[in-house]
This record gives sequence, C-alpha cells and structure tokens, in this order.
Amino acid sequence: MSIEFLVTSLIVVAIPGTGVLYTMAAGLSRGARASVVAAVGCTLGIVPHMVAAITGLAALLHTSATAFQVLKYLGVAYLLFMAWSTLRDTGAFTAEAEAAPRSIAKVIGSGILINILNPKLTIFFFAFLPQFVSIGAPGALPRMVELSAVFMALTFVVFVGYGKLAAVVRSHVLSRPRVMAWMRRTFAGAFVALSARLAIAQQ
Repeated sequence: MSIEFLVTSLIVVAIPGTGVLYTMAAGLSRGARASVVAAVGCTLGIVPHMVAAITGLAALLHTSATAFQVLKYLGVAYLLFMAWSTLRDTGAFTAEAEAAPRSIAKVIGSGILINILNPKLTIFFFAFLPQFVSIGAPGALPRMVELSAVFMALTFVVFVGYGKLAAVVRSHVLSRPRVMAWMRRTFAGAFVALSARLAIAQQ
C-alpha cells in the first residue's frame, strides 16, 4: 500500500461533497448514531462504482456520452429531490429533539442512492486505480479490490468524523429555531449547488 495512494484517497474523500453533506445533515438532525448509519449508506454506494471499474463497465461509461448523461441527470434529479425534502423538513434534515428516528433502511438507502447516482465516482475509479495497479500483471484484480476496500474504509471513517462533528453541535442548534431554519435553507441550497455542479460536469 503506497503512501501516495493513501494521501490521494484521503484528500478525495475529505473534500466535502454530496455524501459528506448528507452525513452531516443526519448527524445534525438525528444525532451521532444516525450519522454513522448515513456514513454506512454512502460507503455502500461506492460498491457499484468499484465493481463497474473493476469489471470494465467504467470504460463504457467513460466513452458513451449517452450512458454518462443518463446517470448524471438521474443524480441531478435526486439531489434536487433531497433539497426539496430538506426544505419541507421531510428528508435528511428533519430535526426535532424528540422525533422518532428514520428507519435504518431509509437512511442507508438514501446514502446509497446519493453515491450511486454520481457518475464521477465511476470515472474516478476508472482513472485512479490503474495508476497504482499494473493491469496486466498477475494478481491485478485482487489488488484493485484491496485498494478499493481501503478507499471505502477511508470514506467511512472520514464521513463518520464529519457526522459526529455535526452531532456535537446538535443540541445547540435544536434549541434555536431561527438557526434551524437557516441551517435547513443552507443544506437545501448546498444540495442545489451540488446538483448544478453535477449538471454541468463533462466526461
């Protein structure tokens, strides 16, 4: 395992994106446990991209403008749905001190969808992994699986850190309705901004 791979992966994971935003929203609105569950969902959402890259489907997505555009706009639509749900207080950012928790399946499912509907993850794996694996060498496949597993582990750890940080300030936010309203609008706006960035993304 090279230091270059670990450092690069850590930087990529730590840059705030849709998964980080979703995990922080879960931690801020429902507490530390919800943020861990959300982090699990976002991490599992990496698996399809990893499998696609390893099996060669990423090459199709990379060369097919139609495939890329379809997945991209599905992601845009889902991010806009998350923004709408956040504003209506029915999505990831439902914050009530005594609210019944969302089911684990729903939290994980939303996290999985957020990362599945991000074509840049597939492109990332397609462009990133070959730099650290000799594709034609014996044992290349197990090596790619190993590196992908490390990337997923880093994702989980970093996302949990973001979520727990948000959970720490949860009690201070919940007691201030005006702050809650501001945070809700901020998170919704961030989802919209991320959807706009994805919409203009090129292969």
